[in-house]
Amino acid sequence: MTALSPYQQTLRDRLLAVPVVAAPAPWRPVFESCAAVGGLLGIGFATHPDSGDDLLMVVSHDGHGLFDAVSGERLARDRDPDPGSSTPDTTADLTCPGLGPVAGHRVHIAGLFGGGLHTTATGGWSVDVVAPAWPNERVLLSRGSGMPHSDPHGERWWHIFHSDCSELRAVGFSPSGRTLAVATSSDVTLWTRAPSR
Repeated sequence: MTALSPYQQTLRDRLLAVPVVAAPAPWRPVFESCAAVGGLLGIGFATHPDSGDDLLMVVSHDGHGLFDAVSGERLARDRDPDPGSSTPDTTADLTCPGLGPVAGHRVHIAGLFGGGLHTTATGGWSVDVVAPAWPNERVLLSRGSGMPHSDPHGERWWHIFHSDCSELRAVGFSPSGRTLAVATSSDVTLWTRAPSR
């Protein structure tokens, strides 16, 4: 086993030392803490056809759900989806059939079976997953270019989520960049921000 370089050890120690903090403005949490979803397999984003708001589709062992990513309201639920399309691994493009206002459309799902969400958003925002104490992963939100983690914690980077109880499934922004999601095997945490003007 190769030892960490002094730089790597310093970075690891820094990441281990910082506490979880609230995401900075303009981000605000959608749920009071999180939305419990037992047996979560993956998540994906869609756009509401009428309002243009972000929607979050959740795929779990207990079926499919669709949430308004601004209010957190559950818009639709399918407890018994077609077994042939109930998980994203049944298609080459990792999609599941939409429901509620996006019925008739396919939604890309990121999570246990692969896939991914956007790691950057307008305004210079980015999100990273690090594991300085693997297998417990941490989600870091940052703003700006370069190596923001060299700045003091809470200035250009924030440790916003620590996955120490459940397995991390997916982390990322919606295509619009207005929603940030963290999904674990047991819950979903969302942050939202107003559209850019």
